[in-house]
Amino acid sequence: MIKVLFTALFILFSTSALAEPPKRVVSVGGALTEIVYEMEAGDLLVGSDTTSYFPLEAAQLPKVGYQRTLSAEGILSLSPDLVILTDEAGPPAVLEQLKTAGVELLQVKSGRSLPDIQGNIRAIGGALEMEEASEALISRMAVSEKKLKEAVSSTGKIKRIMFILQHSGGAPMVAGMDTAASSIIELAGAENAVADYTGYKPLSPESAVSIGPDIILVTSQGLEQVGGPESLLKVPGIGLTPAAKQGHVIAMDALLLLGFGPRTAEAALELNRRASDL
Repeated sequence: MIKVLFTALFILFSTSALAEPPKRVVSVGGALTEIVYEMEAGDLLVGSDTTSYFPLEAAQLPKVGYQRTLSAEGILSLSPDLVILTDEAGPPAVLEQLKTAGVELLQVKSGRSLPDIQGNIRAIGGALEMEEASEALISRMAVSEKKLKEAVSSTGKIKRIMFILQHSGGAPMVAGMDTAASSIIELAGAENAVADYTGYKPLSPESAVSIGPDIILVTSQGLEQVGGPESLLKVPGIGLTPAAKQGHVIAMDALLLLGFGPRTAEAALELNRRASDL
């Protein structure tokens, strides 16, 4: 138990330990929902947040809102005996309402690395009393992790990638350091082209030119929202970058790319392969 606490950095808020394994679970966070399904415990889920759309069964669950703007009423209406969420979930007042109502909360660290994911899997496995299933999942992930390490070690020139989160409605928002986007870029053996700030900041035409990325990385959903690659490359400044001039744009599903769940090693491997081909 001590190992799990220090590895996963999770907090189980409760007035007493669960007397028996939970039977009605709400999962907040697409990566956490994926973990539950990969452990073949999806039948325990009675609800999830809007970022939980994979696998298909997750998309069909009753939704309790976006993970950062949860509704206590919506969650309580599902009568859960356990809510699984990350340290990014909120607002805090809602979490307090749930605890006051006697709902158990398992709060885990937002994943930014493969060890983070493993820790979260073990934490969830412990809460569901499915430790064997959690270790089996970690073992399956190890296969993809090995392939990823082999691919990264054989990577030639390190590509500089700029991730754009917001594509319309103002200046694009670009990922700096300490973001999920930066973490997945580095995990794939590439380099975040934006290293002079943390978090997300608007991209000006001048900064786009000075950053000069080799590749522009976007989510598939965002690319569709803006109207496709041609529309993206018409955004002021972006069209002047080396990436745009070469048509080097990579789009990947948002949850796969940024979720840091069971498929993260596969996502990094796909990004590595696609970047290496450009």
